Amino acid sequence: MARRFHFWTRAFILPVLIVVLATAFVVVAGGSTVVAQEPRDSAPSDEDLGPPAEVEVVSQGRVANLAPRPPLTEAQRQEWAGRLRRLYATAPEVWPAAVVDSSVTPVELGLLPEMPFPADNPYTPEKAELGKLLFFDPRLSGSGQIACATCHDPELGWGDNRSTSFGHDRQPLRRNAPSLLNVGHAKTLFWDGRAESLEAQALAVLVNRDEMRGDPEAIERAVEGVPEYRQRFQRVFGDVEVGFDEIAKALATYERTIVGERSPFDAFLKGRQEALSDSALIGLHLFRTQAGCMNCHHGPAFTDDAFHEMGLSNYGRRMEDLGRYRVSRDPADVGRFKTPSLRSVTSTKPYMHNGLFPLLGVLSMYNAGMPTRRPNPAQMEDPMFPRKSPLLKPLFLNDQDIDDLVAFLESLEEPLQRIRVAVP
Repeated sequence: MARRFHFWTRAFILPVLIVVLATAFVVVAGGSTVVAQEPRDSAPSDEDLGPPAEVEVVSQGRVANLAPRPPLTEAQRQEWAGRLRRLYATAPEVWPAAVVDSSVTPVELGLLPEMPFPADNPYTPEKAELGKLLFFDPRLSGSGQIACATCHDPELGWGDNRSTSFGHDRQPLRRNAPSLLNVGHAKTLFWDGRAESLEAQALAVLVNRDEMRGDPEAIERAVEGVPEYRQRFQRVFGDVEVGFDEIAKALATYERTIVGERSPFDAFLKGRQEALSDSALIGLHLFRTQAGCMNCHHGPAFTDDAFHEMGLSNYGRRMEDLGRYRVSRDPADVGRFKTPSLRSVTSTKPYMHNGLFPLLGVLSMYNAGMPTRRPNPAQMEDPMFPRKSPLLKPLFLNDQDIDDLVAFLESLEEPLQRIRVAVP
């Protein structure tokens, strides 16, 4: 019973508590009053693309109204969904303009482009098949028990559905395992962006003492000791000897073939209007406008490939994670983490770099503007104290809005993949 309570504390009660505290801070700091809202008289107009009209900002930065905007009646929702179907029946480039912060230049949502392959590691089917075998082979780990697929399982959205993964000798790692779906489109890899290519990412994980703890020479010997691998390496690389760099190239080539293009949203983009329910369509519009999601999650991959401080670094506390700072050593990067793709997001729970939150918990925190930590007296002059992204602000969405956003995010989910590999 104690373990079950601890789980719900982390997965549900904690995010709710953060939301309550964050919202309370906004109310106190803004000196605002909550005013009850009258129901809408009609559905939103076609021009209703900006922030909710119910949020009125008055002089001295005081917010006159912090109440969520009123929900629509069922008749109003049907009318609104009909208007949105007309607006979104066109190509994405002529959709209503996205509503983002003035500092953001969004890239419109759309179908993923063809996967790029680097000039020094071009695609061949034989190389991808070799990489696939290696991806599922635990010989690449120091223990002989961990494969790449251990933390990136195709049946679990190419993650592992754990808060944080287990590494060498079953020790818990510090960060959540990101999904590898469409990973070949990413500009940098890992939550802190420390790898600039999939080849570098593969090498880093193989030799990391906390993760796979492999020794390059031992891995080469283990792979070369398998006749089928020797034959495949010779066909792919023209060299009988198995090299560590070639292993990384084969793994990276396979990972670039892990792509998704069969979600309901992709079908909608290809002209199947019925692929999105009314709720998902309303959620799409919210995503692009009032909810502010496209400040960070834009483009075909639903990510800006940038780093943001979300108020979750636990700076100065037991679970501190300085994020991007560990790579850049720039104090401005303390607590910043890479924006993950939202494609197939509903199959890659739990969420955030520490994997502590369920989907509704994350949406509730975003709705409240995420937690804002204030420095204590000893931290007032601390140049390392993290500063939350200015893109994060209270959204004043109601429960109906949250449900519609969830419906849209569910439309990004790919069909379940079951991959069976006979490792030689």
